[in-house]
Amino acid sequence: MKQLVIPRYGPPEVLAVREAPDPPVAPGTVRIRVEAAGVNFSDLLARQGLYPDAPRPPCVVGYEVAGVVDAVGSGVAAPRVGDRVIAMTKFGGQSQLVVVPPSFVFPLPEGWSFEEGAALPVVYLTAHHMLVRVVAARAGELVLVHAAAGGVGLAVAELGRILGLRVLGLASPGKHDVLRRYGVEPLDGRDPRWPDAVRRLAPGGVDIVLDGVGGESWRRDYALLAPLGRLVCYGASELSVGVRRNLFTIVWKALRWPRFGPLSLMNRNRAVVGVNIGHLWNAESILRPQLEALLGYARDGRIRPRVDRAFPLTEAATAHRYIHERRNIGKVVLTLR
Repeated sequence: MKQLVIPRYGPPEVLAVREAPDPPVAPGTVRIRVEAAGVNFSDLLARQGLYPDAPRPPCVVGYEVAGVVDAVGSGVAAPRVGDRVIAMTKFGGQSQLVVVPPSFVFPLPEGWSFEEGAALPVVYLTAHHMLVRVVAARAGELVLVHAAAGGVGLAVAELGRILGLRVLGLASPGKHDVLRRYGVEPLDGRDPRWPDAVRRLAPGGVDIVLDGVGGESWRRDYALLAPLGRLVCYGASELSVGVRRNLFTIVWKALRWPRFGPLSLMNRNRAVVGVNIGHLWNAESILRPQLEALLGYARDGRIRPRVDRAFPLTEAATAHRYIHERRNIGKVVLTLR
């Protein structure tokens, strides 16, 4: 089988497609012939050596796939060979074949492409977990989301409709028309005066802020919170300032990150919460019910991933550059046919 390998840290061009032995099917596991695999910002960070959870090079990353069940081990009643499925993988997903426990495998929604299936798990689980499990969003609350036109941002928009939330979204102006179609009130995230624009739209403050950018934006987010407001920090994409890592810049930025003290949180009745879905990947009792709820929304036609581009595995470097340049509106996936 073919795999996308990170042989060493560096720019997108270090990525290589290599042959590897087909993985055996152990008892109690399922093997999937992958048709499409999701690409997430964490994959870019792993390639740059900025994602501490990733295996050390040479390694294969990837958290989500869609494809066809190729074989099942003894003791597995479902899924069956030939089923079209979505699966969650903790690394190794950007391969033509993956082996996972059946509890990490779900039916591909009727009428969905494999590309759409591979675009579901990471961004929708992240959005659902933040809104439903972490901050317990209630109908009528105001949400501000950074990088609103990315995969997580559009998932927040769709779930915001379901939950009855008002959503403000930060994105570059060229993406605003798409955000409006999702019911999002767009703001120019590249304008350093964006907090003033938020205050004009929400003079009483923001109930929930979802920020995967990090750094100075966390400080600005905190100042925008209403009483009982919640800031969710779920990434630090600001550390990736180019296609290569710059350790001096990373350390400088990290040293300037805000510190949220308990007394300030108490006195202002605010909350700051951290989310790393990757650290919950094996917490089946937490994630599986959420993914099942999302698949229920999918069957009802209430959510559907927007796949911006699907790149062949051999063009993975182009896919990484495309995301680095913030050109995507929605999800980027790799095809492995």
